[in-house]
Amino acid sequence: MLYRVDASRSRFVAQAFAKGLLSAFGHNPRLAVRSFEGEVEFDPPAPNAASLWMRALADSLVVIDAMSEKDRREIERVTREEVPEAARYPEVVFQSAFVTASQVAEGRYQAPVAGNLSLHGVTRELVIDAAALVEGDELRAHGGISLRLTDFNIRPVSVAGGLLKLKDEVQLSFDILAHASGD
Repeated sequence: MLYRVDASRSRFVAQAFAKGLLSAFGHNPRLAVRSFEGEVEFDPPAPNAASLWMRALADSLVVIDAMSEKDRREIERVTREEVPEAARYPEVVFQSAFVTASQVAEGRYQAPVAGNLSLHGVTRELVIDAAALVEGDELRAHGGISLRLTDFNIRPVSVAGGLLKLKDEVQLSFDILAHASGD
């Protein structure tokens, strides 16, 4: 069955972490991806035949932490212009290669998803840890993954003359809701 992601009732969050001499005063910003779409192919009798495709717009990151408006604007500018270089690389795309789902209870599955993530002009193979719940015509999945920015030719950002830097690692988490499609 084909399920389409309901972006209005789903969320993707990227968590960055500060380091350096001023890290105690810096932010560990959380940014939400506001513009994304996706499709999940899933059949409960054959969970290992599942597939996933997701696309997000790189310039749709917004800070979701409480902070000054000045800091918010600067972090959003840096994350759009310097980190993913959204003008040059407007999309982030994930396409699954295979899923190794196992049913853990009625309608509940552990489902590591292996596939290719294309970000900043680089495509890398990775495995996303995910859990899924299928109820009626809805599929809900949540999970996450840790990425190293340098694996995608993205240099970690620094400000204040290098006294405050963001670590190379970014944690991505998601909670998506998808509805069965009539297609």
